[in-house]
Amino acid sequence: MNVFMYTLLVTIAVCILLIWYINTYNKYQSFIIRLNEAEANIDSTLRKRFDLLNKSINIIKANVNTKKEVLESIVKLRSRKLSNFELDRQLYEAINEFNHYKESYPELKNSESFVKIDVGLNETEAEITAARKYYNDIITDYNKIIRTFPSNLVGKICKYKEKTYLDGKDMNDDDTKDFKL
Repeated sequence: MNVFMYTLLVTIAVCILLIWYINTYNKYQSFIIRLNEAEANIDSTLRKRFDLLNKSINIIKANVNTKKEVLESIVKLRSRKLSNFELDRQLYEAINEFNHYKESYPELKNSESFVKIDVGLNETEAEITAARKYYNDIITDYNKIIRTFPSNLVGKICKYKEKTYLDGKDMNDDDTKDFKL
């Protein structure tokens, strides 16, 4: 074979590798865009939950005669900047406290504002569950391409890292450690 043929073969090989690299890179970018979208949805829903719980403080204080601070965890969250992971955990604690007031003080159920907040919190529960599932599904696919050959080569070149699930687990967490065949 002559030099022209070798040059042509090398050029074709480089073009094929370049096309593969661009395709894989674009796949990563697609996942990153979807992850950002899912995080924005989760953030929006968590903020809605926070606002509902924050509004409930004055309603509870107006309807319940208590000396202790109402929904202390929400009051503490007002000035803190938290990740969605931590905010989600903190809001669950506040919702449990909210539910405690709902169970302990039946007169709250007579307050139309309190009932609206309770309904709103239940709606956001469904929204956050769907958003969490969507986010975790994307994370699973994203982490798969980070771990599998040859797409992991592009991930290493671009310094992409595995992401954790919204529940805080990563792909190395093994729920079946004690499982034996």
